[in-house]
Amino acid sequence: MIVRIMGEGQVTVDESHLADLNKLDDELLAAMDKGDEAAFRGTLHALLGAVRSLGAPLPDDSLEPSELILPNPDATLEEVRAMLRDDGLIPG
Repeated sequence: MIVRIMGEGQVTVDESHLADLNKLDDELLAAMDKGDEAAFRGTLHALLGAVRSLGAPLPDDSLEPSELILPNPDATLEEVRAMLRDDGLIPG
């Protein structure tokens, strides 16, 4: 699966990690539902860190279709809300 982190680039992540990423996505959605900025910020950074550590970066000159687009680490709670679909950031 190819994941784009906005402002950073693309990484390829094995689909075997999807359950772990979905758990973080669920935690991010819960923090957003509560309006808990601190929990949101910590979980967003954990999700992005997991994608970075579990994935392998694609070359900068590579532009592949992304199956998942994640916000940049500085995105606000409101910006991420605008990105969300019904099923969260990570397709189930």
